[in-house]
Amino acid sequence: MAKTRIRETDLYLPVKRTLEGQGYTVKGEIGAVDVVAVRDGDEPVIVELKAGFSLSLFHQAIQRQAISDAVYIAVPRGAGRASLKALADAKALCRRLGLGLITVRLSDGFVEIHCDPAPYKPRQSKPRKTRLLREFARLVGDPNNGGSTRRNLITAYRQEVLVCLRMLNEQGPTKAAEVAKQTRIAHARRLMADNHYGWFERIGTGIYALGPKGVKAAADYAAEIETLAASRIADSTPDMTIAP
Repeated sequence: MAKTRIRETDLYLPVKRTLEGQGYTVKGEIGAVDVVAVRDGDEPVIVELKAGFSLSLFHQAIQRQAISDAVYIAVPRGAGRASLKALADAKALCRRLGLGLITVRLSDGFVEIHCDPAPYKPRQSKPRKTRLLREFARLVGDPNNGGSTRRNLITAYRQEVLVCLRMLNEQGPTKAAEVAKQTRIAHARRLMADNHYGWFERIGTGIYALGPKGVKAAADYAAEIETLAASRIADSTPDMTIAP
């Protein structure tokens, strides 16, 4: 069965009825605007109708803010996890842009107003800022190109694990306290105990050595390890605990 094509005009009557229920006089296609609603003493409400979210829709809505502060976008209400995620993302974007967001359930014309236009008041996350600056401080050198994909990025955690791996590869089984002392990584014991990459083996109380994967990693990352070792000498930073 062919999928029914959604038209912007399918959204008009449900949106019009909703605004009229709030005391507005509503007309469609006024100049370049899809919907205009007027009520005495209030800013005119502008609604842009679209069959789905798009960058052009947000551009269009931003342009309408030159006419009124009360600008909404209206789209069909989808179903399923992907649609809910898109709706949540669009709602967050609308809040930041000072736009309102309306969805219309085409099966029965149900209209839901998810947010109204309002000045955006950003709330910064202090824990996220702390984690960002902590990672910046611990990362030795600048090993990643900005804009790279997240896969295989060099993190401060991985650098510290590589430093521990280098020491065990050179000295053999070593007490964790000695590894922490020589590498200047206070939490070296936890790094090796967590064994995030599977490189270490605990062979005695507080004593660690390289496992088979660790021996292979020492060879695979030899160039990176040597570059890191040289950079740590030139770029020594205070100890901090870093999570993978």
